Amino acid sequence: MDTQVTTKMKILKPANEVFEAIVDPEKIGNFWFSRSSERWEEGKTIALRYDEYNAQGDIKVLEVEENKKMVFSWGGYGQETVVTITLKELDRSTTIIEVNESGLKEDDPEIVNKMMGQKEGWVYTLTCLKGYLENGVNTLRASLIH
Repeated sequence: MDTQVTTKMKILKPANEVFEAIVDPEKIGNFWFSRSSERWEEGKTIALRYDEYNAQGDIKVLEVEENKKMVFSWGGYGQETVVTITLKELDRSTTIIEVNESGLKEDDPEIVNKMMGQKEGWVYTLTCLKGYLENGVNTLRASLIH
């Protein structure tokens, strides 16, 4: 059976600005990855790079609904998960962003650690996104020390 992790946050910006921060390769480096190979569009495979960790990986964009939803898969070696990001605009200046990552295996002996790690990662990513969009802070990305 698959297990999922869900994270939500309110961002005081319209949905189109939240959407663009994620899908635009010029903006994503301000809060999440160092860079994205191209704009996120349905059917594309996007290379994401973390310069600080000398790491790169691909995502497969499965679905995009402008200003409302992005779905992608990532991971490999039997560890692939599907991430669904939905945007619900409450009014012209407030959006609820929800991230749901599914596909974690319930019978994995490391399931609790993996779920905690993914939840922590999404909370951190959304916090960086909020700081960037609401206050122009673009120095939080990759500042956690492992």
